[in-house]
Amino acid sequence: MVHVADVEAALGWYARAFPEAERVSIGTPAFECLSLFGVLLEIVPADEKVGAGASGSIVYWNVECFDAALGHLQSLGATLYRGPMRLEGEEHMCQVRDPWGNCIGLRGLSGGRRQCAP
Repeated sequence: MVHVADVEAALGWYARAFPEAERVSIGTPAFECLSLFGVLLEIVPADEKVGAGASGSIVYWNVECFDAALGHLQSLGATLYRGPMRLEGEEHMCQVRDPWGNCIGLRGLSGGRRQCAP
């Protein structure tokens, strides 16, 4: 679950951030979320008990091309929060913040002779 102040705006932002995601309805009454590689990304209203922002667990997404994935999220308004850090070889990781302050972790191959499409 990702807690935000504006659910509809966040559903749109995350759909652009993860273009492979499919918008689905679950439950009764219908609840809109995104399905991405078998993971349901539930965008829910922030409230007094769970607010938006960098204050909890962070899901890391393994990406094929770290540089392209980071650039894509930044082009949508995500801001770098932590890193990038080099791990082993050309593998890197970082955290970015969505427009509501929530963190998204990225982990993947970067640089070198690797050519990646955005």
